Amino acid sequence: MPEIARFDGISIYIRYIRFDDHRPPHFHAIYAEHHISIAIASLEVLQGRMPRTQMHKVLNWAQDNQNELHKTWKETRPG
Repeated sequence: MPEIARFDGISIYIRYIRFDDHRPPHFHAIYAEHHISIAIASLEVLQGRMPRTQMHKVLNWAQDNQNELHKTWKETRPG
């Protein structure tokens, strides 16, 4: 799972997976032992938990980079 961004101890990933990767389009954020997945379109947390401060940083980053996240998601899928 290649890292696409890193800031304040938080790593952001989009998995480069086969066509059957689960929907909706999403990304992963890891901070220490915390791991969350977030829908790109709605910025809704799909799974996991993270401390409030880091969660806000992830969501702010995602909002600022939402178009690039969509583009990266599409580029990592076959077809």
